[in-house]
Amino acid sequence: MTSDTATSVPIALRDALRRHPRLVLAVSGGVDSMTLAHAAHHVLGVDRVAVCHAVSPAVPDLATRRVQDHAARNGWRLHLLEAGEFADPNYLKNPVNRCYFCKSNLYDRIAASVAGSIASGANLDDLNDFRPGLKAADERRICHPFVEAGLRKADIRALARAFGLDDISELPAQPCLASRIETGLTVTPEDLAFVQQVETALDALAPRATLRCRVVAGGIRLELSPDLIADTGLHQRMSATARDLCDTAGRALLSVTPYQRGSAFLHG
Repeated sequence: MTSDTATSVPIALRDALRRHPRLVLAVSGGVDSMTLAHAAHHVLGVDRVAVCHAVSPAVPDLATRRVQDHAARNGWRLHLLEAGEFADPNYLKNPVNRCYFCKSNLYDRIAASVAGSIASGANLDDLNDFRPGLKAADERRICHPFVEAGLRKADIRALARAFGLDDISELPAQPCLASRIETGLTVTPEDLAFVQQVETALDALAPRATLRCRVVAGGIRLELSPDLIADTGLHQRMSATARDLCDTAGRALLSVTPYQRGSAFLHG
């Protein structure tokens, strides 16, 4: 970033960041937390900011590489941590509030490893969704600079574009891989690795498209965004690729349907 980006950071966001002597960012690799990391470094400087990224079977390899790349290019102080959620039986049981246990483990590990105010990339839109992780954040007094500044997802994408972050500004929403496992089914590294394998193969056919490989009772359900469904040739290629991977892994591809946000989530 250059000095030309100074006016790109909203005043309210600058104020939300500056009130912390030292900020520790929980960065997943998605557009929200990555944009926050760039804004925080621009406003506070490298000496007052630390970046923490959880390495886990539930975190896509591509997200980790993205964080490492940006950190290396911009001189961030990056801490790679094991979130520890796979040692938590409550998380592994995959209840409706699985994210609560995931974020609890993550924030506790960060607090034990790096000193400073811990911040997330949550935005105003997140407050209108079912987000058990926000309860874990509230219990640990995690700050949310985007929320404090009144920013929504569209504002964050605009900020990323203003920063010249073309590789992240239009990234589709990408929650952790465990979100693909149907509620109540045990979260296993093997299922997460398979989900990542399928989604990586399909992303090669349609980069940055919205798609999900869902692990549900009885097999696999593939979900594709409406534009992918409408493209008959691409739809067929993606379906065939997923079917081949399922066959090789001894799994059943149950269906290929339009993408539905949170469709692996079942209310208890």
